Amino acid sequence: MTAPARRLTLPVEGMTCASCTGRVERVLRRVPGVAAVAVNLATGRATLDLTADNDPTALAAAVEEAGFAVPEATSEFAVEGMTCASCTGRIERVLNAVPGVREASANLATGRVSVHHPDGLVPRDALDAAIREAGYAPRPVTAEAAIPAAPRDAGPPALGLILAVLLSLPVVVLDMGGHLVGAHAGHGLLPERWSAGIQAVLATLVLFGPGRLFFARGLPGLVRGHPDMNALVALGAGAAYLFSLVATLAPGLLPAGAAHLYFEASVLIVTLILLGRHLEARARGRTGAAVARLVGLAPKTALRLRDGAETEVPAADLRVGDRVRVRPGERLPADGRVVEGTSRIDESMLTGEPVPAKKGPGDAVTGGTVNGTGAIEIAVERVGAETALAQIVRMVEAAQGAKLPIQALADRVTARFVPAVLGLAGLTFLAWLALAPAPALGEALVHAVAVLIIACPCAMGLATPTSIMVGTGRAAERGVLFRSGAALQALEGVRVVAFDKTGTLTEGRPFLTDLIPAPGFEADGVLALAAAVETRSEHPIARAIVAAAADKGLALPPVADVAAVPGHGVAGRAGGRVVAIGAPRHLAGLDLSGLAPEAARLAAQGRSPVYLALDGVPAAVLAVSDPVKAGAASAIRALEAQGLAVALVTGDDRRTAEGVAKGLGIGTVLAEVLPAGKRDAVRNLRGQAGPVAFVGDGINDAPALAEAEVGLAIGTGTDVAVESADVVLMAGDPATVAEALRLSRAVMRNIRQNLFWAFAYNVALIPVAAGGLRLVGGPSLSPVLAAGAMALSSVFVLGNALRLRRA
Repeated sequence: MTAPARRLTLPVEGMTCASCTGRVERVLRRVPGVAAVAVNLATGRATLDLTADNDPTALAAAVEEAGFAVPEATSEFAVEGMTCASCTGRIERVLNAVPGVREASANLATGRVSVHHPDGLVPRDALDAAIREAGYAPRPVTAEAAIPAAPRDAGPPALGLILAVLLSLPVVVLDMGGHLVGAHAGHGLLPERWSAGIQAVLATLVLFGPGRLFFARGLPGLVRGHPDMNALVALGAGAAYLFSLVATLAPGLLPAGAAHLYFEASVLIVTLILLGRHLEARARGRTGAAVARLVGLAPKTALRLRDGAETEVPAADLRVGDRVRVRPGERLPADGRVVEGTSRIDESMLTGEPVPAKKGPGDAVTGGTVNGTGAIEIAVERVGAETALAQIVRMVEAAQGAKLPIQALADRVTARFVPAVLGLAGLTFLAWLALAPAPALGEALVHAVAVLIIACPCAMGLATPTSIMVGTGRAAERGVLFRSGAALQALEGVRVVAFDKTGTLTEGRPFLTDLIPAPGFEADGVLALAAAVETRSEHPIARAIVAAAADKGLALPPVADVAAVPGHGVAGRAGGRVVAIGAPRHLAGLDLSGLAPEAARLAAQGRSPVYLALDGVPAAVLAVSDPVKAGAASAIRALEAQGLAVALVTGDDRRTAEGVAKGLGIGTVLAEVLPAGKRDAVRNLRGQAGPVAFVGDGINDAPALAEAEVGLAIGTGTDVAVESADVVLMAGDPATVAEALRLSRAVMRNIRQNLFWAFAYNVALIPVAAGGLRLVGGPSLSPVLAAGAMALSSVFVLGNALRLRRA
């Protein structure tokens, strides 16, 4: 019987005309199982029916072969029930098996799963079903769930833990009471049968009350052939409990002398692991505290002004264009621009800079920052998910949810770890049963249970993501945003830091210092024409020329046909004349020899000269000066102190670049470099000294930012530069480059410490739990101590990660 067809709608990128839609329809119809194809050029989407048993990835492949693309989408879930690394591995495997899924990544620390797939081709219910089939509960990611904190089920309710403690204490007292009061062996606080009966009842209440979750989650996974940490605890505590129950109710079924009670082991295993999870959950919550604080910075209400009336409304109700009043000491409710009033704004939550920034009419302000002593009114420009604060939270969340290359080894080990532990426990049981003196059953059980309990992969699963969460959160507090977790690891390995000059090492606010006209040209007339064309450019030099014309009150003529060539200059028509302004390469073919001596003199003074031509005739040389940032020299020294080589890569004139580099102590200078040449410069530096980090802020830096192992964008720069970078430096201070490097090294060192502990803990203690030390006359590890050690291993890893909060 043929499976019923399902309706799919997928976006298709790259269609520009009717022939495109026809081609897409034809290639989709040729895919087996496809019917009723309709492609809409206006919406850019294709709608079709696909039989349920067909793989939707064939649709994406067909579209791509036709020269178009199906964009990738990301589905996110909060998943309940993940408790160890084997859980994340199991979830990733079942999701990767869903047709159409390209990559699935589960994060134990955040309790979240990200699934990458072609947009429109993987139904949400198919992903939900896969997660449920694996034994876990998917939940939508709500605004609250967006805060990286402990999963809701990471630790039991405090009431359950308290109940387990209260029920376990009498069991321990009854079992150990005889020793505590000095009674002879076999004579405890109560008659033996009474003591055994009470212990059995209390242990039953513990295991089937607070401890029920281990059995409810562990045994189904065991039956399906995918055991996890819950299965280990259920088998260990359950084996000790059942053996003791048989010894209590039917001792004759056991070999003579083997009817010992291990009720105290079963209840303490459950209680100690519940305690460990409780501590782990609290520590996990602290790992996301930095982002939680960022989320909490957005105020809940705002004072909206309409028709002269002031109304308090929820901040979520604000719309672009609204006018909002912000009183002294209040947080700004949205991104916008000051339209009335002046004040100083505390932007430390964005930049890490403690000194408030002065803001007045026309200045941009950011939601979540704190107004100082002046009352201001702002025009709202961005709200909700478009605000800078929301984008920062998304960046940090993306970095925290990422998997680093260093985690690959841990993933490979934990995928086989729990089955291996079950095998080791079985071998331990059989070895003690065969080799220990009679009655050996009790000894065999104790050591097998200890192996099951000690070998929990929780610490392995938490080792990397917790360090990433704390490290990226701490970086965000310092104004350093890692756009991806992998950038943390890559930044640690860089050997060269290459800087752009304008706007990166300099203020990016140059001012016009000189205008020397050629014979026959008048200075103000030349400046007006140059400024008119430069109004269409985003370059800092352009802004300096425009500002100089404005200061003189010059009227600017109308402009047309303006075109900017990155790294060269800009050209256009102004006042009926053809204007070209830029570097000598932009005016190739013109005789600039009459102005060249003046340009050389200005460059030698550390100024940036540019040439201006009118109607193909050299008309003037202009020079701007861009002051070096106050902390640039100390930033360079800090990087060199870390053993890094520093280079300056700029499109500026060589003499100007070398003058700036000399003042900053930079030995390697690559000047007069075009944007594509900056990419080549990064490659050359890599060949000479190793992995490169490039720091820039402009559109012309985007190729180099993308080419470098790690691109660091100055957050005050252009959107293109920020989008091309792996790390965003919100403060615009080059000193934060050294801080980002130090933080990267601290996080990677912390991850290695965690991974070493997680692996070394198991390598060292599994043989001890199996009774290896008994062979040389040493002690054995009881299941109770094994439970305590296992619980503390995860707490140790989390505690070590939390040290990064002080980095």
